[in-house]
Amino acid sequence: MRSLFRRISLLVWSGILILVLTLFIQGIWAGLLITNLRASTKLPWSIVAMALLLWSMWQYLNGKWWPRSTAEARHRNLRAKPLLSRVFGWAVLAGLLSIVSLAGFWIVLFQLANVRGNTLPDFSKYPILTVALMLVMASLVGAVVEEAGFRGYFQSLLEREVSGTPAILIASLVLAPGHALTQGLAWPILLFYLFVDVILGVTAYLTKSILPGIVVHAIGLLTFFTLVWPYDAARRLSAKGDADVWLWIHCVQAIIFAALAILAFKVLAKKVESSS
Repeated sequence: MRSLFRRISLLVWSGILILVLTLFIQGIWAGLLITNLRASTKLPWSIVAMALLLWSMWQYLNGKWWPRSTAEARHRNLRAKPLLSRVFGWAVLAGLLSIVSLAGFWIVLFQLANVRGNTLPDFSKYPILTVALMLVMASLVGAVVEEAGFRGYFQSLLEREVSGTPAILIASLVLAPGHALTQGLAWPILLFYLFVDVILGVTAYLTKSILPGIVVHAIGLLTFFTLVWPYDAARRLSAKGDADVWLWIHCVQAIIFAALAILAFKVLAKKVESSS
């Protein structure tokens, strides 16, 4: 019983620590960006500063530098191993199909439930190059930090204690408070991000690598930053019996691409099995 209690305590505190560190690093990026935009909009120095911070974080989590006694464990827990091209390709394809489905799902949820959309800055007053670099870096920060922390360190720790499905669900639920802090505490929002985290968790579990998840996560964020969230304010809440044709189109989009994503994940599982 003592051993079980210690293991559960380790998992709980590991999840809390990783969540805090994830929010802290994303907060650093937000602080750098705000300071940069207040000082100058033409010189995006915050992009360079954050890129250096991300690189340093990645090097350390992947086993570089002191202390050498933990280097092997850090490298193993990050799970940033290269994959065969066919495995990597199917993992990314499954993720991209999921993004298209999730985009439709977000729009449907937004039109059926009374939730606030994501408030994005007014990009029109900034140079186009600055905006492009900001969005790319924001996507990379979200993808690298969350995949390294949750699908790398935390989920790999969970997978050694429980089977794959509980590990994926626990990691997704532990990340939920972080989404609530930044996106709002509403069940449609939390449900949406639960699906996102499960998809990324399944990708990491099948491939035993966070690399395809980083690619999918970054593309997903960039897609929502540019093609979905900027139009939330203009979306009309559909009353009962008052659904327009676009609501049904996005329903079909969500369902069809979810089915295609599931098929792609099944192929991915077979590719992983045949290559092991």
